[in-house]
Amino acid sequence: MPGTRLDPIDRKILAELQADGRMTNVELARRVGISAPPCLRRVRTLEEQGYIKGYHADVDARELGFEVQVFAMVGLQSQAQADLHAFEALCAAWPLVRECHMLNGEVDFILKCAAPDLSTFQNFLTDELLTADNVGSVKTSLVIRCAKDEPGVPFEVLEERLARSA
Repeated sequence: MPGTRLDPIDRKILAELQADGRMTNVELARRVGISAPPCLRRVRTLEEQGYIKGYHADVDARELGFEVQVFAMVGLQSQAQADLHAFEALCAAWPLVRECHMLNGEVDFILKCAAPDLSTFQNFLTDELLTADNVGSVKTSLVIRCAKDEPGVPFEVLEERLARSA
């Protein structure tokens, strides 16, 4: 099972950093119950092994003037591997696309987009997304409000699952 290669201290380090990536190593070590030098070594190992992909500030998009968030459900005309990769490359290059997920089912991709205003998103939609090679259909849904935005993973669920399997 994924996650079982990590010991409880590594999982606690990840949970603490996910909640607050700016804490000092000394504070992190205190919270997980080890001294600072081995804590720092563990963090560096977790980074090297790819468990920690980066550190980011959780910025408020609306406070920064990005008033419009939209989910776009995209259907492609071809799902050949080369066409999927080509579409993913386009999404990576479009600044308004903040997330791009390939799905199984009726929709091939769902994009999370952020724009300063509706006309900026509309221009992106009509000039770039709808005219992109291989795009067959696009359905959009404007976000009215966000009821929950919790990045990362629920470590408490992992810990409960590991406890049941022990």
